[in-house]
Amino acid sequence: MNKKQEVKSQKILTQAYTDYKDMLSKRAFFKVNDRVVSEYLVQDTFIKTWKYLMKGGKIEIMGAFLYHVLNNLIVDEYRKHKTTSLDSLLEKGFEPRAEDHERIFDALDGKTSFGLIEHLPRIYKKVIRMKYAQDLSLKEMSQITGKSKNVIAVQTHRGLEKLKLLYNPA
Repeated sequence: MNKKQEVKSQKILTQAYTDYKDMLSKRAFFKVNDRVVSEYLVQDTFIKTWKYLMKGGKIEIMGAFLYHVLNNLIVDEYRKHKTTSLDSLLEKGFEPRAEDHERIFDALDGKTSFGLIEHLPRIYKKVIRMKYAQDLSLKEMSQITGKSKNVIAVQTHRGLEKLKLLYNPA
């Protein structure tokens, strides 16, 4: 690869980095639920893409290519993740604390709430998922849906109110 092609590839990858880094980070965090690991996976995605470009590879659609590489890295991360049994933790000296029950209840409440999102009307289901599952800002949600930030804020508020009614029917 000559210098001119390398500079061109560098510009393409720099533009892709600015365009896709945030969305790739959110996707990775949503899948692995660990901020450090997700950032590592995104960095590795761009490194692998750079190596591919340096070998002379052609990329037709950069976004699709980056998501494909990231998804493969996420699968690799899942495969190397080892689960630990409670018995082995107890043998190593781990003892569950009594104050962990509040954290456990919070986690269970969160899972219940996410399950109840499916029972919301479609208009609220979409914005609640975007806000709380994908952790998008009002501005990002507005850009995706094509609606104003005010409309999105109102829909989010109303959806949350309906979700509260589903969670605690009185």
